[in-house]
Amino acid sequence: MKNIVNSNGTIKNLIENIHQLNFYFAIYINIKMVNFNPNKLSVKYLHSENLDILSRKYTLTHSDFTGELFLSIGNDYDYKKLNKLYVRFMRDEVLAEWKGKNDKYELHIYTHISGGCILGGAKFRNNIIRSHLPLVFKILKYAERDLIDSNKFLNDASIIVHFKSKRKKYDKIENMGKLSEI
Repeated sequence: MKNIVNSNGTIKNLIENIHQLNFYFAIYINIKMVNFNPNKLSVKYLHSENLDILSRKYTLTHSDFTGELFLSIGNDYDYKKLNKLYVRFMRDEVLAEWKGKNDKYELHIYTHISGGCILGGAKFRNNIIRSHLPLVFKILKYAERDLIDSNKFLNDASIIVHFKSKRKKYDKIENMGKLSEI
């Protein structure tokens, strides 16, 4: 087997072609989703629209086929949406919540880079997720514009992103700036 792979590179070429297809698919998805279109966003309140800030949890999913975005806001994550087979396979949902202490708030965002049965390698998924983060920030800020307008101090909130991965290289927590910088 080693001689076959080394002599004609067939398997190596196949793997390179798969990586190229993944790259072009990622570009296609990025072009389709890079600009935020509020008409493509559906916001669903799981409980009440009048949740206090620290009780709010966000579940963001999307359709790769239509470009539609689905944001659930509630006092817990939208497990009904998270348990759908496609979402469980792709693991490209984004979860978020507010955390605060001493009148200082942070918006924590959780993404899944690798681990479990998911589509795509850690490097590929890390690049895709990072390229979509500005869109995620815009979606959350747009969906919560009334909350932010009535609580101006939220604009000073830091955005903390948790990249969850079994590979240490990609398992990180990063401060991505302030909400006001979006």
